[in-house]
Amino acid sequence: MNRIARSWLPPVLFGVILLLLWQVLTVAAGVPSFLLPAPSDIAKAFGDNHTAITEAAVATGKNALAGLLAGAVLGIAAAILAVRFRVVDGVLGALATGAAAVPIVALAPLLNSMYSTTTDLPRRVVATIVVFFPVFVSTARGLRQVPRVHTDLMTAYAASGWQITRTVRLPAALPYLFTGLRIAAPGAVIAALIAEYFGGLQHGLGSRITSAAANTAYPRAWAYVVAAMILGLLFLTAVVALEQLTRRPRTILGRSK
Repeated sequence: MNRIARSWLPPVLFGVILLLLWQVLTVAAGVPSFLLPAPSDIAKAFGDNHTAITEAAVATGKNALAGLLAGAVLGIAAAILAVRFRVVDGVLGALATGAAAVPIVALAPLLNSMYSTTTDLPRRVVATIVVFFPVFVSTARGLRQVPRVHTDLMTAYAASGWQITRTVRLPAALPYLFTGLRIAAPGAVIAALIAEYFGGLQHGLGSRITSAAANTAYPRAWAYVVAAMILGLLFLTAVVALEQLTRRPRTILGRSK
């Protein structure tokens, strides 16, 4: 309990102090809402529009989740192929580097113009591309960190390449994989959010932010921004929780190892 308190108490206290300073600054200095709304105004807008905010968060969350799952699966599969085949490693390494270098703001409009405005596919493709690179790089690095003696032992047992990957390389690569996923999970939300700025269905957080700002409803726009932050934290928390599940001590005959 003390360890949990030490981990969570400092950031919580920092956040509370920051909000108090923000509130005092905006009220005392009379900062106009189009520059920086007060936290109390944002909270009121959040409460008044919680149904619309929830619906928009669900829409963006679905796109981010689809991109996260697709990017993670493709990244893991590509890493396995790259580790096993040197030619594939050279090709996929170059493609992954190129994909990481493409800015979202340049890619999203092109994909939106390629597909119908009534589909979420472009946003999911953008999120998939953003997720692919960190998962691929982290997983490939983890797959290569297996001690040579382990692979030699499996080879002596006449294990196939896939058996070595499944029983030795993948378990050893899990910490690296989750490192990539911790980066990719919030990145998927950001990618899906930014992709909504460039047309398509107007039902996600990104389109609602631009719509509220265009109508000078700045506290409401910030309320949607807060919802995006919460969504990103939920994705990151889910990845961290999944990582902790994989680290649970295994038990044999009711006793932990």
